[in-house]
Amino acid sequence: MTRIERIETTIVDIPTIRGHVLSMTTMMVQSIVLVQVRFSDGSKGLGEGTSIGGMSYGAESPESIKLAIDRYIAPTLEGLNGDDVNAATNLMQKVVRGNPIARCAVETALWDGLGRRLGVSVAQLFGGKVRTTMPVAWTLASGNSDQDIAEAKDMIALRRHNIFKLKIGKRSVRDDVAHVAAIKSALGDDASIRVDVNQAWTISQARWGLSGLQEIGVDLVEQPIGSKHLKALKQLTDTYEIAVMADEALQGPEDALLVAADRSADAFAVKIAQSGGLKRASEVIAIARAAGIGLYGGTMLEAGVGTAAAVQVFSTIESMEWGTELFGPLLLKDEILADPIRYSDFALTVPEGPGIAVDLDADKVAHYRRDRSDSLHRVAAIP
Repeated sequence: MTRIERIETTIVDIPTIRGHVLSMTTMMVQSIVLVQVRFSDGSKGLGEGTSIGGMSYGAESPESIKLAIDRYIAPTLEGLNGDDVNAATNLMQKVVRGNPIARCAVETALWDGLGRRLGVSVAQLFGGKVRTTMPVAWTLASGNSDQDIAEAKDMIALRRHNIFKLKIGKRSVRDDVAHVAAIKSALGDDASIRVDVNQAWTISQARWGLSGLQEIGVDLVEQPIGSKHLKALKQLTDTYEIAVMADEALQGPEDALLVAADRSADAFAVKIAQSGGLKRASEVIAIARAAGIGLYGGTMLEAGVGTAAAVQVFSTIESMEWGTELFGPLLLKDEILADPIRYSDFALTVPEGPGIAVDLDADKVAHYRRDRSDSLHRVAAIP
């Protein structure tokens, strides 16, 4: 029996290529918790836990993710059978309430280790991939219309992205709609435009906003109101032709069932971390498909390890109607993978190999790890 011998965590802080403006904060650095599980036969597995904007987006921070793993998850799992991923997943959910990102990071490493030992990809463990590439949206989040237009045109010219999501909700609804309209007008039919409000609007603001966004030809609006207001979200879904997508409302399969039962959204943004792991994300996907709800591969702005893990799961899904936004590694100024994920022709290529099919660049990890880089840690403060 291959036992879980040791679970190790490391926080790395990597600057972003530009300020990433959200409705609740502006990100200048992404902090990533890397997880390595060592097994008794000498094999290893990689995982990643990443939150957005410290604790301004959700209840977990890089520090809390690391603490949950080091203090509670690792002592519980060490010594158990490393091949029994489902058993470990169920046990984590019992001993650690909430903390889906921390649980996902460890679960990812367990799937990665199992795949490496068997010589198969994680996608194969989930039934096998049905696609080798998938479209990837890019988020325009500078907050400046001219800068966003120039950035989008560059992406189209490079054939890297032609789907763009705009982060809005920080300004007035009128100003936000005008900002989106300027970008939509500049790009025309060369791109699909979506927006993400990150729960910033009231229901009255959302009615006005969706009406304006629909009029200018926006394809989709993501989580325009608070995650708990499912009846109001359903009203918006039923009232407007523009597609409404649930994101923060989906914290695992139980939430997915609530949203699907009343069809409170047209699409699900599925995130492996927010769902509580790859297994739970696959359950969210199954609920959406059974309910006829569209799918979108979401991101917590993970670096390469978390992105590769999500890719493995999403590659097994026959229809991802709204594509993905797995651009996290491209938002970072530096790459921590030995062999980066490839983006070209408006899509990413699913990495080939056992497990999640990526490995870390040890020198880059050593450079950016928080406990060896106090100066970068100070820069990591989010204004």
